[in-house]
Amino acid sequence: MSIEVKTAESQSSLTSVEFLARELGTRPREIFRHLVEAYLSSGEPVGSRTLSRRLPVTLSPASIRNIMHDLERMGLLYAPHTSAGRVPTEKGLRLFIDGMLQVGDLSSGERQAIEERLSGSGRPLEEVLGQAASLLSGLSHCAGLLVAAKQEVPLKHIEFVAIARGRALAVLVSAGGTVENRLIDIPEGLPPSALAEASNYLSTRLQGRTIEVARREILAEIEAQRAELDELTAQVVAEGLATLSARPQESSDPAGDRILIVRGAANLLDEVDALSDLARIRTLFDDIDRKSELIGLLEMARAGEGVRVFIGSENKLFSLSGSSLVAAPYADTKGKVLGVIGVIGPTRLNYARIVPIVDYTAKIVGRILT
Repeated sequence: MSIEVKTAESQSSLTSVEFLARELGTRPREIFRHLVEAYLSSGEPVGSRTLSRRLPVTLSPASIRNIMHDLERMGLLYAPHTSAGRVPTEKGLRLFIDGMLQVGDLSSGERQAIEERLSGSGRPLEEVLGQAASLLSGLSHCAGLLVAAKQEVPLKHIEFVAIARGRALAVLVSAGGTVENRLIDIPEGLPPSALAEASNYLSTRLQGRTIEVARREILAEIEAQRAELDELTAQVVAEGLATLSARPQESSDPAGDRILIVRGAANLLDEVDALSDLARIRTLFDDIDRKSELIGLLEMARAGEGVRVFIGSENKLFSLSGSSLVAAPYADTKGKVLGVIGVIGPTRLNYARIVPIVDYTAKIVGRILT
């Protein structure tokens, strides 16, 4: 299977493949590739002796160290402390992902397991989306994230209940059985019979339909005075419709019309073994809490097809926590993008495994929602 990994942010005028061809010879390229693969596997700095055992050709540790020094001068490697080992920089990781990463296919068993975990008709939308985020978290041992547009669901029943002078509670029951309560303003001194009449009127016309679909027709009916409602009851209906169908995107919050689901954030604490790691994870949790910024980053993955990888400071949201995001859009059968799904974790993610998992899960989520 071939999965295209999109470059999240261009780092130079040369593409990674062009850089590899022009700047790195065969031997430095092999040493660099094996070093990154060893680092992503262990999370530890990789030394010349480790590389000498991994390389298919015989090279002395001294020769390997010389090449590692050259790679360090090129900004692809660095030494995190006084040990002789090296780890890839963000520039090095970007070079590896764009030009060297070999993404394999999922086995038929893995595909079937993903489909079975997400299958099941008749479940509420957010339950399906939450299950998808949990699935990615479990498979990656990191945090699974999902962004979706808020969906209007068909209603089964609506009822207005007076709770204070000039205030009422609108109780909405969806066709799927979920209940939502919203406060609305009502004329002061409104008799209970008017609330009951408004409830019956709207329930009859909204049953099996979304508020947005029925709103214009009902308001037009009221405007034309075809509805058999007295003036006060018509006010309740109009006010209720206006409140219930208020669109979140009309606010200043850029995340207002998006649902963000995060599952498995605690997984990011599993491999914390130093105070510096703990500080990094705390910073990452703060990043996740900035919902609108994280949604904005995920929304960048909506552009075009394929999986996108964001590494560390390539995006200001992760500039301090040193984290990576692997994300892919999911779409319906007509190609309309419905949302974005992904995995967030340390920069030393197992990209070769996580990229195909995110890609396939996005396809299954889109198919199920369609």
